[in-house]
Amino acid sequence: MVDLSTPALLREKQEKLFAVLRGLDRLIVAYSGGADSAYLVWAAHQVLGDRTLAITADSASMPESHKRDAEQFVLQFGIPHEYVATNEFDNPDYLKNDANRCYHCKDELFIRLEQLGRERGFQHIVYGVNADDLGDYRPGQNAAKLHQVKAPLVEARLTKAEIRELSRLAGLPTWDRPASACLSSRIPYGTPVTIQNVKTVENGEEQLKSLGFRQFRVRYHGELVRLEIAADEMEKALTAEMARRFTAIFKQLGFKYVTLDLQGYRQGSMNEVLNLSR
Repeated sequence: MVDLSTPALLREKQEKLFAVLRGLDRLIVAYSGGADSAYLVWAAHQVLGDRTLAITADSASMPESHKRDAEQFVLQFGIPHEYVATNEFDNPDYLKNDANRCYHCKDELFIRLEQLGRERGFQHIVYGVNADDLGDYRPGQNAAKLHQVKAPLVEARLTKAEIRELSRLAGLPTWDRPASACLSSRIPYGTPVTIQNVKTVENGEEQLKSLGFRQFRVRYHGELVRLEIAADEMEKALTAEMARRFTAIFKQLGFKYVTLDLQGYRQGSMNEVLNLSR
């Protein structure tokens, strides 16, 4: 975690980020609406104004509620924003859902952003990977390198906790937004990704949100659904009444078995089955 007793270090890192962005002049920000990309697009707009364009993928793998949140943020801060349609669900290599699925998704997005940039005169593309992400399995970073997409948060050596604190200090509503990921990440590697199963997951997650849960994942395992809920919310989940509600929700969505993962929510849990030593 960031040492919040060192505000000078935070300011230094933010100034480094501003300097990196200022040097890029006209740029497109790959903007999902999560805490990292929201802070990045806010920072870019602070130093470049309308020479910054936020672009969000219009994809079935992005929950509709996340799109609404993304729209509200850019509207609040007057940041130019557009959607671009991505077609990863037309790519068999994406649909087969092997360990490189994220590569194919980001490759598709960056191809679209490159095309738009050429048409509109934007010389650079940036995205919201942070210093902590470098230690995780994220094949999308390989697509970023291939397309020469820049990572200003990494250049400024900003961690997730520092980004959240700087967002809080800047008055950004995203500072404590729960971690998010595309809906396809809820499907186990080797199980084909379809629009139907990601929309089933989306429906289930929206209903969990309506029950008052904040940080969770619905993991799709065919006839079985595995619910991951944050440790600080687990007590609420471990009641007979909540078990009844979970069962009703997910049986209605077509699952035969409804399970609660006692390890709770953890980011990237689907990667636990991968052999990453190769």
